[in-house]
Amino acid sequence: MPNEQAKTKVTILTSAYRIKGYIDLIPGARLTDFIVEAKSFVAVTDAEVWELHLGGRQILTAEFIDVSRDHIQIVMPG
Repeated sequence: MPNEQAKTKVTILTSAYRIKGYIDLIPGARLTDFIVEAKSFVAVTDAEVWELHLGGRQILTAEFIDVSRDHIQIVMPG
């Protein structure tokens, strides 16, 4: 049985940035379980990184970034 994964759109908040992109999540898996079981970093594809403050500007776009799990304060689908 192949290890099927689906792109799940997420928004991640750190103390300084809002990150929008996609993570590879097994269909039917919960986002919370994915984050809890992640090692040191969470891979985000098609990433946009924005300054967190109100009216913050976009500072980065990348096909792939690793986000330190220790810096994630909030993660939400969509």
